[in-house]
Amino acid sequence: MNKIKDKLRLYTPLIKSLQTALLLITGLAGYMSARCPVTTRPTMLGLALSLFLTISGSTILNMWYDRDIDAKMGRTSKRPLPAGKVDPTEVLLVGLFISILGVGIGLAMDILYGIIIFGGIFIDVVIYTIWLKRKTAWSIVWGGISGGMPILAGRALGIGGIDWIGIALMLAILFWIPTHILTFSIRYRKDYAAAGVPTFPSTYGDKVTQIIIAISSVLAALAIGIAAYGIGTNWGFLRLMVVLSGGLLALAITSVIKPSEKVNFGLFKYASLYMLSSMILLMF
Repeated sequence: MNKIKDKLRLYTPLIKSLQTALLLITGLAGYMSARCPVTTRPTMLGLALSLFLTISGSTILNMWYDRDIDAKMGRTSKRPLPAGKVDPTEVLLVGLFISILGVGIGLAMDILYGIIIFGGIFIDVVIYTIWLKRKTAWSIVWGGISGGMPILAGRALGIGGIDWIGIALMLAILFWIPTHILTFSIRYRKDYAAAGVPTFPSTYGDKVTQIIIAISSVLAALAIGIAAYGIGTNWGFLRLMVVLSGGLLALAITSVIKPSEKVNFGLFKYASLYMLSSMILLMF
C-alpha cells in the first residue's frame, strides 16, 4: 500500500492536477450547457472519466517528451522526470495506456465525442509539443485549440453534434489561453531562454506580448458572452459574467499601460479564476 501511495505522489505532478481539473470542468460545462446532469448521471460519469484520462494522459506524454528542457529550467527541474525519480519508459507506457483508455471510453459513448477528444490529444502532443513548441512562439495557438477540445467535446456529446455555440465556447478557451500562457512566459522568461524555447516575449518583446494579451482577453470575454447568451443564460448570470469580464479587461489594459511584475502575475492568477468562474456560471 505504501508503494502505491509513493507512486501516486510521484505521478500527481505529471498530470498537472490544477490544469487538468480546469480543463475537465470546461468539458463538464460544455455538456451541461445542453443537458441536465441530474437526468444523465451515467453519461456525466463517463464524460468525467474519459476526459480525466485523456487530459491526464496527454499531459503525462508532454511531460515525458519535454523532460530534457524541464531539466534546464529552475521552475521545472525538480519535477519527477528531470529529477530522475520515475522511469521514463514507465511514464511513456502509463501516458499511452490512460490516453488510449480515455479515448476508448469516449468512442464507446459516442463516435463524434471520441473523435474530438482524440483530436485534442493529437493536437496537444504531436502538433503542439513534438512539432512546434521548440520551433515557434506561435505554437501556443495549437495549444489553445487543444485546450478548447474538452468543452467542444462536452457540448457535442450533449447535443449529438457540433453547433455554433460549441464553436464559440471552444474559441473562448482558445482566446483565453494567450492570457494564461503569455503572462506566464513573461514571468519565467529566463527559464524559457535557458531551455531554448521560443516565446512571444523573447521573439516580439514585452510590449507586443502585452497588447496580444489584452486583445485575446477581449476576444475571450466576447466569445464566452455570446455563447452564454446563445445557451439562454439568464440575465442575472450574464451580469455576473460582465463583471468578471470587466476585471479581466481592466487587468489586461493595465498591463499594457502600466506594465509591472505585480500586474502581470495578478493577470495570470485572475485569468484562471475568470475561466473557472465562467464555467461554473455556465453549469448553472
